[in-house]
Amino acid sequence: MSRHAYSEAERQAIYRAIGERRDMRHFAGGEVAPELLGRLLAAAHQAPSVGLMQPWRFIRISQRALRERIQALVEQERVRTAEALGERSDEFMKLKVEGINDCAEVLVAALMDKREAHVFGRRTLPEMDLASLACAIQNLWLAARAEGLGMGWVSLFDPEALAELLGMPVGAKPMAVLCLGPVTEFYPAPMLVLEDWAEQRPLSEMLYENHWGERP
Repeated sequence: MSRHAYSEAERQAIYRAIGERRDMRHFAGGEVAPELLGRLLAAAHQAPSVGLMQPWRFIRISQRALRERIQALVEQERVRTAEALGERSDEFMKLKVEGINDCAEVLVAALMDKREAHVFGRRTLPEMDLASLACAIQNLWLAARAEGLGMGWVSLFDPEALAELLGMPVGAKPMAVLCLGPVTEFYPAPMLVLEDWAEQRPLSEMLYENHWGERP
């Protein structure tokens, strides 16, 4: 055991938060205290980022009318997605895909503009800006779970339409509508598993050794 390791109880708490994190769609209204929201956003801001570019930007949606317009954009894309799914269209339309009008807080997570100026770590992998934003969202997600709050990542929207709605500058790109707040209970398993939409695959299917496709 490394001398830098946390205590057993601390380690178990971290693994518990990871294991019990859920992409939530059902919320219980309520509110998130300002100091708690500040802690969660501070956790997001401590995420790793390639070249320390910190490409994440968070927009808190406090206007109810604006929240409703965002929900309408999501609904438009939900219908388009159902059409694209063909024979699974009806099945998809029965799924609850967002909780925008039910959650305590809505945050839009976006990539900043002028990202092309950041070359360090991105010359051959420019998408590392998105990877950095994803790390920030994951930090927020795990911190929220540890605080007893649910969070859901909604990606069903036209990014150009949402960027225009929120007055984003050219080059900035919204990547997630995040629903955050109290929940009655956390799903015992991912919602899409509970709804028989998909099955979780074991880690053994994703793990190779030395070369692609070679099993350990």
